[in-house]
Amino acid sequence: MGHTHGTIYAAEIQTYTAERIGLIMSGLWTGVAVDRGEVLAVAEACLAAHERQSPSLYEEMAAMARGAGITLAEAVVVGGFTDLVDTVRAEIGAGRPVELLEDTCTAFIVPDHRAGGAGFFGQTWDMHASATDHVILLRIRPDDGPTALVFTTTGCLGQIGMNELGVCVGINNLSAADGRTGVMWPTVVRQALLCENAQEARDVILSADLAGGHNFMVFDGEGSGYNIEAMPTARPVTGLRSDALVHTNHTTTGAAGAVEGPRPPDLRENSRRRMARAVEHLDRDHLSVEDLMELTRRGVCQVAEAPYHVETSGATVMRPKTAEFWAVWGLPSMNDYARIGFP
Repeated sequence: MGHTHGTIYAAEIQTYTAERIGLIMSGLWTGVAVDRGEVLAVAEACLAAHERQSPSLYEEMAAMARGAGITLAEAVVVGGFTDLVDTVRAEIGAGRPVELLEDTCTAFIVPDHRAGGAGFFGQTWDMHASATDHVILLRIRPDDGPTALVFTTTGCLGQIGMNELGVCVGINNLSAADGRTGVMWPTVVRQALLCENAQEARDVILSADLAGGHNFMVFDGEGSGYNIEAMPTARPVTGLRSDALVHTNHTTTGAAGAVEGPRPPDLRENSRRRMARAVEHLDRDHLSVEDLMELTRRGVCQVAEAPYHVETSGATVMRPKTAEFWAVWGLPSMNDYARIGFP
């Protein structure tokens, strides 16, 4: 699977890798300018954690890198950019009180009873606008687990997805002040998609040797769901109950908030505004897939603007109980969702 991914998208992966390395070198996302060698040294130091976390996914990442003509350290950068930002900041820029511009993704879980007996997981995937051209959807058939549909970017193992057993996994970025050498979040997403239920997926996230901060959401066809504000040194969990779970890019628990990095006031307000809009939109019964698509189109869709240039690069809506999966490339406000079937 990794070799196929790497060879088919080799040119794109090389371009995207150079873009990601350049962004880290600029200091725009880390608050500290670094050279290419420093970026790759930090990435290389994280390889052992990836191999420990999942030897099979490490092998897939290595095969992807060989097929694409990039190094393993470069594969860590192109796949795990936002976590590597936290690690670079901790390893090279330690002690520098910088405001961070990470402000990406809005995710939500709608419980079964609010959606006609079959709930939904959905989210936007927001990133620096240069990422949008590299968004793809993979259908993966691993030998050691269930088939899955995976929203991702070229060179990245996986970012959002649902497996054929109905386990859904997604993320929002968080700014971690406790970044460290460890495993990047896409490996954890893919490992969680090998699970049979949401509880197992939750436990994969709780036990992972994380390098940076991400909020993870997991949901399954039995109606179980969890939100995990997963920092390297803190992992508070909120279970799905009667209301929809919604998360954007700020922490909502004291444990995670204690190790959250500072961000500019306008980005903090944007994150809170998107969360409030989503909570209001989802605070009703009889929600349909169109209702959720409309939220991604109008309520939380981000358009690139200076100085941050963050935009919604795509979005997904998943219904695990019925094995239904919809995805859109680019801005949901401008492009149409496609329904993707399992084989």
